Amino acid sequence: MNTKNAILVVSFGTTYADTREKTIEAIENRIRDAYPQYTIRRAWTSKMIIRKLKDRDHYHVDTVAEAMEKLAEEGFQRVLVQPTHVINGIENEQMIRDALAFENQFESIRFGVPLLTSEEDSCQVIKALTEEMGPVPSDTALVYMGHGTTHYANTVYAALDYRMKDMGYSNVFLGTVEAYPSLDTMKKKLKEGGYQKVILAPFMIVAGDHARHDMASDRKDSWKYALEKEGYEITCILKGLGEYPGIQNLFIKHVEDGFTQEEKSNTPQQ
Repeated sequence: MNTKNAILVVSFGTTYADTREKTIEAIENRIRDAYPQYTIRRAWTSKMIIRKLKDRDHYHVDTVAEAMEKLAEEGFQRVLVQPTHVINGIENEQMIRDALAFENQFESIRFGVPLLTSEEDSCQVIKALTEEMGPVPSDTALVYMGHGTTHYANTVYAALDYRMKDMGYSNVFLGTVEAYPSLDTMKKKLKEGGYQKVILAPFMIVAGDHARHDMASDRKDSWKYALEKEGYEITCILKGLGEYPGIQNLFIKHVEDGFTQEEKSNTPQQ
């Protein structure tokens, strides 16, 4: 009897259909194309977003627990859970706990890692960013806005910012909405660099609420508004990381690395 295998792609989620299609669904489709012998399923970790979509659009997305329960009921034996999370923070740790609650119902549950997990990941992400953006003029700063977290994994953001400088991208910066490096940190760096123009782009898988409101809106608490007040000419790019081919490729690699060598060489056909 053939073994039934699934890859559960877990994202935070978004209420915006356009960025969902270009990012989350694009990543899922890339994984589906790379692993046609596996059933690809979706789950999101933000219950608030799931609830809002259900109430507003009658659009249902499973939680991790709901997706795992369905897979068990349908007789799947092996599941690889691949997050599209940026870092191994609170959401990712909760995802692992939720999935492992079902470990007695499967032969195996394996996990791929978030986007930024290893040193190699950092280099690949920077490569993906530079391939997407191209050269940035010397009078211009490219500022990425990440989410940020109270979790200790937040140090990844500052480390990546440092690595970009170490690799020669002196006018590329990475800040966060909710942690360090903050907008105030960005302001100091921009002033020190004597820049005239700033390109703002989200360092998030989707270009959702944070990108549209906290980064690119005319609200008084947005990064765009704050930096325009400082006298910079601002350009906003509303493109989530999930749209970048290099980022999609890195998630596919994380799926591959999530399988053992034995599973990769003896992948059962359904």
